Amino acid sequence: MDLFQKCKEFTAAREVMAKGLYPFFNPISSGADTEVIINGKKIIMIGSNNYLGLTSHPRVKLAAIEAIERYGSGCTGSRYLNGTLDIHEELERRLANFMKKEAALVFSTGFQTNLGTISSLVGRKDYMITDRSDHASIVDGCRLSFGRMSKFKHNDMADLERVLASCEKESGRMIIVDGVFSMEGDIANLPEIVKLAAKHDTRVMVDDAHAIGVLGEGGRGTAEHFGVEDQVDLVMGTFSKSFASIGGFIAGKEEVIHYIKHFARALIFSASMPPSAVATCLAALDIIETEPERRTRLWKITRRMQEEYKNMGFEIGPTQTPIIPIHVGDDMKCFQFWKMLFDEGIFTNPIISPAVSPGSQLLRTSYTATHTDTQMDKVLDVFQRVGKKMGVI
Repeated sequence: MDLFQKCKEFTAAREVMAKGLYPFFNPISSGADTEVIINGKKIIMIGSNNYLGLTSHPRVKLAAIEAIERYGSGCTGSRYLNGTLDIHEELERRLANFMKKEAALVFSTGFQTNLGTISSLVGRKDYMITDRSDHASIVDGCRLSFGRMSKFKHNDMADLERVLASCEKESGRMIIVDGVFSMEGDIANLPEIVKLAAKHDTRVMVDDAHAIGVLGEGGRGTAEHFGVEDQVDLVMGTFSKSFASIGGFIAGKEEVIHYIKHFARALIFSASMPPSAVATCLAALDIIETEPERRTRLWKITRRMQEEYKNMGFEIGPTQTPIIPIHVGDDMKCFQFWKMLFDEGIFTNPIISPAVSPGSQLLRTSYTATHTDTQMDKVLDVFQRVGKKMGVI
């Protein structure tokens, strides 16, 4: 069979396009903010991960401009060879201090951070124990390693203990979980996870992409939120959410970070973060550390929206964060709901199978500290009208 035959036979996306319901790859012609311009039309954005609203912050933008003027547009090489700037190392020192870990290492993307960390640490006889709802980058990192991956039911601690008990005791083991799960918006049961990890002599890695800047009094994420920072071995974070940039990092003990630095193929064989992205992260970190009122505002919006959606009759599941899913339960219905909202000036993200299991299709909404009350009023009004027309409420 021709290798490309599968491409010819893939018609699902074109069928949705033909119906005028295709929701993906919409080109935005403005900055990432609470409102964006698509096809010349202003739309309220409730589909981004810009949790603290820093993409348009004057200090953040100025930092990027000044970095380009000083360092140029790119590094043209990997961190391992010619691509390490002094500001890469400054960012790593700042992140280690912020996360209360011995060391940190930055990668060019968050996805590469998980790929590089997991595949370099986990060997052929080792186990990776993952939540069934973990992010795709964790799954792919596990696939790239030579270890054995065992999954436990989502946030089910009894099933986690069953899996841990089944691992060979002489093998290395690491539990890898999302801190905040990116589709449902719920939080990992980290207090119980670290207890089970200690009982079974297992390391713990937390992907805090959607938690850093959002959870915890200081914005350090899930472990700070639960008061178990000293019981988590590795914390991964991304720069494409609260940090308003691109890239990722891993933080932990110095000897572990040193090892990853010399064995992570995703780091060694990728070009390093460009100067503008690094400078943006440093400026964003300054703001995260000095402006806690942004988190306060984000949580005020989050609690309001969660309560209003529930009062209208929407099913939002177990969310505990600014990620609020609106459950719909069917691919085509999800696309139709998205299009009606889009036409009314609201941008959401339709999530269909296989990203979620069949019957669990949803519209993923997420919120930003700089959203105004007027914008949220409009969002709620549109959702109520469209939800009734669609028969969702």
